[in-house]
Amino acid sequence: MKVLCGRKRSPQVTPSMKLLLSNDDGIDAPGLQALLRAARTIGEPVVVAPAGPQSGVSHAVTAHGPVRIESRGDNHFAVYGTPADCARVGLLKIVPDAKWVLSGINHGGNLGADVHYSGTVAAVREAVLHGWPGVAVSHYRREKMEFDWERAGNWVSRILADLVVRPIEAGLFYNVNLPHLGPSDDEPETVFCTLDPHPLPLSYRHEEGGELFYDGVYRSRERTRGSDVDVCFGGRIAVTAIRLF
Repeated sequence: MKVLCGRKRSPQVTPSMKLLLSNDDGIDAPGLQALLRAARTIGEPVVVAPAGPQSGVSHAVTAHGPVRIESRGDNHFAVYGTPADCARVGLLKIVPDAKWVLSGINHGGNLGADVHYSGTVAAVREAVLHGWPGVAVSHYRREKMEFDWERAGNWVSRILADLVVRPIEAGLFYNVNLPHLGPSDDEPETVFCTLDPHPLPLSYRHEEGGELFYDGVYRSRERTRGSDVDVCFGGRIAVTAIRLF
């Protein structure tokens, strides 16, 4: 699928181009460090990320209490709030001159309907609502395999170099999902594709005392041929352009 074109063009990539980085796994997450290394190949990143894990909080914001910001040094700021809070305070108070907002690399896929639940995606979506372009990056994980963050970062460097020089359209952001490949697997191709409409299947395990635990298998979800789920599960990097308006 071809990525859409717009009237406004993104700024030329320069070492001084400011980038706001966030995530939902917390400021100390290895995936964020991998994104940071990749971001340094295209500009000057500033990390504004949750002080602790915020996975699955979707687009929640702090509306009835304080949002505390703590400097961690070296252009790192921990926010005691949600990923959407990070985008808000980061763009207002810390990096108002950012040209792009990048979020991830999430420890797990954010494919198809996952984009509605993901805090990683929400950080970028909040930025786009206020006029900044953005890229959310997630890494699908296969059972009993560890992440290779160095390899993932190399893939993201290549993807970012391509995306930030493409035309910008108001209300659009990119959702990227990396496949989980073995050490001997070939390097993955990058495919621009549609967002799969299927959610994770409803599946809960009942425990004594009336407690319910989600018990679905991520890889068993339905998939549409050629969609982001199909592409990523097939060992390729899925890039989806998502329009908010």
